[in-house]
Amino acid sequence: MASQWKDERPMAPHLQIWKWHPAMLSSILHRICAVISYAFLIKIAVALLFFHFKGKIPLEGLAFSPLGYIGFFVGFFGFIFMALAQLRHLIWDRGHYFEPGANNMMSWLMIVAAVILSAVCTWFVMGG
Repeated sequence: MASQWKDERPMAPHLQIWKWHPAMLSSILHRICAVISYAFLIKIAVALLFFHFKGKIPLEGLAFSPLGYIGFFVGFFGFIFMALAQLRHLIWDRGHYFEPGANNMMSWLMIVAAVILSAVCTWFVMGG
């Protein structure tokens, strides 16, 4: 079929055509954070079950190491960004912030807020 394509334009939009913008980034992050949230929730559930039956957290040394801090930060970022994205969708459902400038600003604010809140949650959970 592609050999019969006579039009000079591409068959479908691609990253070479689209210009990256914050709303696109937040949409992609929303999907990535869904996967991160599920993985984080499963790990926390398994750790709690293990703690219930054995009385200690598996790989406790790793969980409270610098690598553990990164893992908790990424997990919290996934949950917090997902919550902020759902709030953004609620705002959109009300018919607000569809203008490109306002939408991009809201996307940047979501990303920055998620990073800050994730850092605070990680610091709080990991004991300061």
